[in-house]
Order: sequence, then structure tokens, then C-alpha cells
Amino acid sequence: MRRVVLATAATVSGVVLLLSLKPASDPAAASAAGAAPQQPVAGQQSPQGGQQGGAQAPAGSGTVTGDATQTQYGTVQVRLTVASGKITKAEAVQAPKGGLSDQKTAMAVPKLNQEAVAAQSAQIDAVSGATYTSDGYKKSLQSALDRMKTSAGSSTGASAGSAPSGAAQARTVTGKVAQTQYGPVQVRITVSGGKITKAEAVQAPKGGLSDQKTAMAVPRLNQEAVTAGTAHIDAVSGATYTSTGYQQSLQSALDQAGG
Repeated sequence: MRRVVLATAATVSGVVLLLSLKPASDPAAASAAGAAPQQPVAGQQSPQGGQQGGAQAPAGSGTVTGDATQTQYGTVQVRLTVASGKITKAEAVQAPKGGLSDQKTAMAVPKLNQEAVAAQSAQIDAVSGATYTSDGYKKSLQSALDRMKTSAGSSTGASAGSAPSGAAQARTVTGKVAQTQYGPVQVRITVSGGKITKAEAVQAPKGGLSDQKTAMAVPRLNQEAVTAGTAHIDAVSGATYTSTGYQQSLQSALDQAGG
């Protein structure tokens, strides 16, 4: 009987010992033991690319300031605001001032600013009575345009391969305003690979009967300009003055585009 009791006690002791040596693999046991879940490290990059950088402005956008041009009556300096390679705003940050120059500057500069945006080039008309200011404005404007082209070229080179070379050469040119008996006509063309891909009239005669003639003539003239690729297009019957003004503005746009 004593042997049976000793054997039983030994068996129980063995079972208790085995249970005490079993690893605490239960999650609840691990939590109870003080184990804390891992937290992501601050600033750690994710497999998809990690932290995102700030958005970059489109190439050919921003402001560019031309050289300060000295004139007989003072300094003229032009600043351009550019978006996607186009002039959206022009302003004179310096212009002749004092005495009569104040009046001439107030008269000429707004017109020059407007012409610069419309023409998208330095080929703009001088304002009558402000020849020196106009000449200085055009010189400073040209230097700003040169810097704009250089900047655009650098951006294009930095992102080479992102767009076909033909697309990079596409540009929009606006012709000079052609005055007609019934109102101004101004043409804007898009040129790619040396060809006109789009033509539109940004100004055309309007009011009264002119509205009907413009609605009839301009779409045809736009289509003919793209088809012909030149300003040698037929006048629309019944809209001779509008057609003639369109051809003149179209030719000036082609001259600027080098065609």
C-alpha cells in the first residue's frame, strides 16, 4: 500500500513539473507578461514609396523679369507672369516718372501690358506720344521672353522622355489686331511641327448685323487657315472686311511663328 501511494505522488509531481515548464505561447499570457505590440517608426517609408513630396509647379510657369532698359526719360523694366509657357500677365515694375512722364507712363504702360499678353511676343506697336517708353518696354519684354524660353528649355531637358518631341514643339501664337470698318479682328493659331493645327478668332466684329456675319464667316476662315497652312485663303462672301482683317492678323501670327 505504501508503494502505491509513493508511486502516485511521484506521478503527480511529474505532471506539475511539466506544466510549469510549458512556454507561455498564449497571446493573453504574452500580454499579461507585459509584451506590447510594435509601433511603426515615425517617418518610416511604406513599400509603395513612403512619404510624399510637395507638388511641383508645371514646367514653364512662374514669373520672369526682363532687363532694366535705360531710356531718355528713365528706366523701363517688365515682369511677366507665365503659365504653361504662355504669358498671362505683363507689368512694368519700372517706368519713367516725374512731371510729364507720369502722364505718358499712365497712358502707355496699360496698353503695352495688354499688347504683350495678346501678342505673346515683343512684336507690339509703340504707343503714340510715348515712343521712348514703348521702345524701352519692348527691349525689356524681349529679354524677359528670352529668359522664359531658356527656362522652358531647361525644364524640358530635365524631363526628357516624358513627352514626344513633336508635342514639345507645339506652341500658340497670336497675330496683331487688324482694324476693319466694322471692328477689330485678331487671330490666334496653334502650330506644331511647322503646321497650323488650330486657328481661332480671339476678336471679331460684333453688334447688330456683324454678329451674324462673324458667326457665318469665322468658322469657315478658321477651317481654311488650318487646311491651307497659310494666310492665302478665300474671303467669305458677304463678310469681305472681316475676311480681310482675318487674313492680315493670320499673316502676322504666321510671321511670328516663323512660317
